Amino acid sequence: MNKIFALVDCNSFYVSCERVFHPALKNKPVVVLSNNDGCAISRSQEAKDVGIAMGAPIFKCEDLVRRHDVKVLSANFVLYGDMSARVMSTLSGFTPNLEIYSIDEAFLSLEGFESLGYLSYGRKIRTTVKEQTGIPVSVGIAPTKTLAKVANHIAKDNPRMSGVFCFTDEKDIDQWLEKTPVREIWGIGREKALFLNRHGITNALQLKNAPDEWIKKHLTVLTLRTVQELRGTPCVTFEEMQPNKKAIITSRTFAHEVESLSDMEEAISSYVSKATEKIRYQNSVAGYIQVFIETNPFKGSYYRNSASVDITPPTAFTPQLVGIAKRLLAKIYKEGYRYKSCGVMLTNFSDEKLVQQDLFSPVYSDSPKQRLMKVMDGFNHSANSGQLFFASEGLKKAWYMKQSRRSKRFTTRWDEILEIKI
Repeated sequence: MNKIFALVDCNSFYVSCERVFHPALKNKPVVVLSNNDGCAISRSQEAKDVGIAMGAPIFKCEDLVRRHDVKVLSANFVLYGDMSARVMSTLSGFTPNLEIYSIDEAFLSLEGFESLGYLSYGRKIRTTVKEQTGIPVSVGIAPTKTLAKVANHIAKDNPRMSGVFCFTDEKDIDQWLEKTPVREIWGIGREKALFLNRHGITNALQLKNAPDEWIKKHLTVLTLRTVQELRGTPCVTFEEMQPNKKAIITSRTFAHEVESLSDMEEAISSYVSKATEKIRYQNSVAGYIQVFIETNPFKGSYYRNSASVDITPPTAFTPQLVGIAKRLLAKIYKEGYRYKSCGVMLTNFSDEKLVQQDLFSPVYSDSPKQRLMKVMDGFNHSANSGQLFFASEGLKKAWYMKQSRRSKRFTTRWDEILEIKI
């Protein structure tokens, strides 16, 4: 049975989520901003057309925003995360093999669906996702993941494709690969693209036809796999389960510069809590923690420092890790500075059930500490709003990131549920 992949990608995902609950934004230029309302991280096609670039600081676009009446919104990650879960749940009904690649992308294995017609099936996927979630998607179908990525770009960039494109034969593939810049190929970064351009390889077809020996000599084995995928040979494995992370970093830039140790402790406690929830999700415990702090490099005296320690035995118990993090913070914190950001890194993970017993300290697995964390995680997951948290994280959170233009969390908060006026 021949392998066949579909890549489903949500169009301008953050903007599309906002439009589901604000229909008046349809066909209007809309921009969603990064943390602290800094840069554009999602743009509607209308916003792209008026000249707002991806990653552009919004203060540099004020004239464009004013002239074209661009709607500017703060990121609402709680809403986006819930909408992503709904899209992925819908997609899981189309295949027994689903790989969630990112918050707005997923690969589907379509082996065995040939009798239904791949193009027709792709259209059905697109229509169903739109009907059940309100999110528009593009679908690219091909015999390899890399080609599915190319097909998805074609579906998204060509209106006559109606959001779905399927590579069907060698001649068809080559015609489209010749139109695809090498910089747009999955796995080819900016530096590789510049190198290839210098050697006369500017499009995907030229890369596909490049000699293997030349690729291995001048680039990497991973690039050779990309070339083989362009030739129709699957080299990137299908992962139904996401591999466990080897390190987790939680860090944010503050809404306002922070001067007090107590505010810094609140922020560090909050970041530790978020990081430990993620490692518990993958059934891991952490054996190393690092805390880092930084002032604004463009204002006054610059100061950056970090401190770390090994944890024996490894744990995922939030109060314990918060205590360690606060002690590390106390070592590096200096009075008189205005801090712009801080963060926490957890790493040296191991399976919570495979930790070596310790003579002096009980291990985390099957302990009252683990049972407490399971109760807390279970409640917060069911509530989907993080209502249980530790007092050390603070109540007012004056340091928290700026979100002055955030929409309501319609799908996860009863007090922010959508209201319809008749």
